[in-house]
Amino acid sequence: MTTGLSYFLMLSDAVIITDTNHNIVDINHRYEEITGYQRDMIIGHTAGILKSGLTPKNTYDQMKTQLNNNQAWSGVFINRKRNKELWHSNISITPVEIAGDSYYVGIFRDLGQISEGVYVSETRKSKIQNEILRVLALSCEIRDPEIENHLFRVQQLTATLLQEYNAANQLKLSDEYIQHVINASIMHDIGKSGIPEGILYKPGKLTFYERNIIETHPLIGVDILNKISHELNDDLFRQELDISKSIVEFHHEKWDGSGYPHRLKGNEIPFEAQVVSLVDVYDALTSRRAYKEAWPEEKVLHYLIEQKGFSFNPDLVDIFVGTIRNSRMEIS
Repeated sequence: MTTGLSYFLMLSDAVIITDTNHNIVDINHRYEEITGYQRDMIIGHTAGILKSGLTPKNTYDQMKTQLNNNQAWSGVFINRKRNKELWHSNISITPVEIAGDSYYVGIFRDLGQISEGVYVSETRKSKIQNEILRVLALSCEIRDPEIENHLFRVQQLTATLLQEYNAANQLKLSDEYIQHVINASIMHDIGKSGIPEGILYKPGKLTFYERNIIETHPLIGVDILNKISHELNDDLFRQELDISKSIVEFHHEKWDGSGYPHRLKGNEIPFEAQVVSLVDVYDALTSRRAYKEAWPEEKVLHYLIEQKGFSFNPDLVDIFVGTIRNSRMEIS
């Protein structure tokens, strides 16, 4: 090891030095302590020997792009120690040239000592949140074999509408909020698990008594989510569950105040509930179910336009209808 590089090995953090092909040239004592790999065991191997498969691919892609441009890079790796334990760390990698030879010097900061559990990347956290909410939603609505497709379409339509709304309003909504709403939208009808099947799937017109029972499902859903929230009590799901409760409780409110269960009006209705209300009705009307036929798409779009200012936020209707028609034109 050249004198210039040996100074890096004296750092108190774990240090790895590789050539530009990512073959390990040297490591320091702290790296040995953390990973369980001794120096003579690991030199000559590629740095990928510690890969766990849990670090997102785009993290490696970004790293390679920066290093190929001779620029320093930093990010989070989820590696695996010799004893198979996961090692969560922040790493800074810097290209260094000494005596005409090029090297990469990686300095690790261990994230495993965080007081609240381990580090989870935002991408992985979002996937975990979405999948668990999906399982919860499906488990509560398992009686309907078509429900999974409906929930998936509502999520997709929610994502489309929020992205188009953001484009029309100079990125008014944060990416984090948008992802929370997309994840939570799948929970909108979780309260229907408490409604008798004979009422829920009745093909004909509901009686006054049956209608009153149906209209209790938002509050049943909130009660379910409150119990889940109390049991989990985890920051990983707190925002998702809060937004889920908002969507569940208010997605049957109407813009003119004639909805249920609280008869809220206009922007008294939380924005996320306004969005899901619109896309839920669109998908319900355009889909065939055992107890009803699907409407033609253009008929549904005309209905949404007619309901501007009555059932739905007029601005959201304009953006949504325009998006659906534009996508249809692009396909044709």
